[in-house]
Amino acid sequence: MENSTSLTSLMIVVAIAFLVPILLHQLKLRALPVVVAEIVAGLVIGKSGFDLVTEDQWLSLLSLLGFIYLMFLSGVEIDFSSFRKTGGRGKEPNPLVISILIFVLILLLSYGLSYGLMLLGFVTEPYLMTLIIATISLGVVMPVLKEKKMMDTGLGQTVLLVTVISDFVTMILLAVYLSALAHDVTKMLLLLLFFLLVFVFYFFFRRFTNKGWFAILGKGTVQLGTRAVFALILLFVVMSETLGVENILGAFLAGVIVSLLMPNREFAHQLDTFGYGFLIPIFFVMVGVNLDLWSLFADPSILLLIPLLIFAIFISKMIPSLLLNIWYPWRKVLGSGLLMSSTLSLVIAASTIALEMGIIDEHLHGALILEAILTCLLFPVLFNKVYPNEADKRTRVSIVGINHVTMPVTRDLIKEGYDIRLYTSQTGSEEERSNWNPETAGQSLKVEEVTLDSRELEERGVYDTDIIVFGSMDDDANIRLAEHAGSLGLERIIVRVEDPEKQEMAQRQGMAVFSTLYASRILLKALIEHPSAVKLITQQDDSLQEIRMNNPAYHNSFLRDLSFLKRVLVLRIYRGESFIIPHGNTQIQVGDRLLASGEAEQMHMVKRHLE
Repeated sequence: MENSTSLTSLMIVVAIAFLVPILLHQLKLRALPVVVAEIVAGLVIGKSGFDLVTEDQWLSLLSLLGFIYLMFLSGVEIDFSSFRKTGGRGKEPNPLVISILIFVLILLLSYGLSYGLMLLGFVTEPYLMTLIIATISLGVVMPVLKEKKMMDTGLGQTVLLVTVISDFVTMILLAVYLSALAHDVTKMLLLLLFFLLVFVFYFFFRRFTNKGWFAILGKGTVQLGTRAVFALILLFVVMSETLGVENILGAFLAGVIVSLLMPNREFAHQLDTFGYGFLIPIFFVMVGVNLDLWSLFADPSILLLIPLLIFAIFISKMIPSLLLNIWYPWRKVLGSGLLMSSTLSLVIAASTIALEMGIIDEHLHGALILEAILTCLLFPVLFNKVYPNEADKRTRVSIVGINHVTMPVTRDLIKEGYDIRLYTSQTGSEEERSNWNPETAGQSLKVEEVTLDSRELEERGVYDTDIIVFGSMDDDANIRLAEHAGSLGLERIIVRVEDPEKQEMAQRQGMAVFSTLYASRILLKALIEHPSAVKLITQQDDSLQEIRMNNPAYHNSFLRDLSFLKRVLVLRIYRGESFIIPHGNTQIQVGDRLLASGEAEQMHMVKRHLE
């Protein structure tokens, strides 16, 4: 009978996790984070509602595993390549420098506000409250930035970096704080030993994953990478508990190591699928189930604390964000401050651990959970209201090198609405110099004269673009500049390489390579074997385009459900290094590249929705 009751409770929780995203989709509540809706659903079926679910060993274990996996994915979400994107855009600030400065200000202001709450008698541990106020939800901020197409802007990079730094530093500081509470030097030494072991394991795993046989075994049904991830999580969790460190820190650092060693975002999507498909929803639903709102409402001091906490979180983010007003308009700065006021995962983690350790009571724990829910409901919506809607931006293309190949393409792209910036080398070949006449070129094109030096190009803003083409007659210079562009985080890099041996080297580095000889050979062969395909690709009516799926609102949507695709044919979906032949039941994901055909007007509408 007891097992039957346990399975019934588990069935109800899993059913709720299944139904919540469906209801959000049907009710068109895309502004509401799914995890927040899961907590609200837990409130309805738990202590605060119909009391249909009681926690038992099954749900406790699965909820704990969901909690651990959530902290692991928080570490995986940290994209350390963003720390290398430090080049300012014209008069904009250096994103990394300004992000560190803003976070330091957030931390200092959070401590001041926490100390004020302690003086008012609401809290007894200002250091714990400092971390709770200072944290920012990466899981909320990143999708919103993608939806607003801010990821490649200077302001978007800054907001993202502040969030990443906050997520990483507050997690580490939480572990240090909890160890310091024990007032035991041994516990602090064990924490240092844990960090040392993490570094040792990182260097060991880095060498291990470089083995060729590891990649070979990872294919097919073996899925060695996934097995290694779960082994790594359990290793770090067991190691952290053995050394007296909180298990969430072990899970979080396991995610950080995976992010550093496996930058393939397709693999990260696989990990997300398991976590957010099963374990994590159980954890969030159980957070709502165990929360007793009625006892909170019975305590006037808690009711007063919740709005004070929300106000403190907003002030701690808004005041440091005002520094951005030096470079950005007021509405964008206000919107950034509102977005960074969203808190969730770490607040729940910190309050749950503090409750288990007896640092806070049930009422304060409930107030912190409710505050986290309200910030995710309130601030992303306010951000969308405040942040200005910008007109569709033209795709920016920087072309380095003027010759008989790049000039005709440049003029075609300008006619098609691309934002072209053209650069010619001061020491270019005879062909390049003969193709550039400043008087005639300047009539329709803005051409800048540069040297093929990566530092100078970076200072001149050449790398501040969506697509960059290195089309000079110097293969070595093109490859060298492309390597530098890759180190800056540019994704669309096209390189002209005429030497066949150098072509292979460049392709191994992931560069998109073209040459006049190779292009002519492929075109002639295609004209002989597939003339209709060549006609489709080369016609000048935008009927065939590659569309990038960057809108998280349509993540995992079925093609058949997207009404704007009714008059568009999706030929292929490129995902990572592979492709999919689509049908109506195919789901699209963020990061997919859709090769589609249709009327020009319909294609532009699809791009507006998905990009």
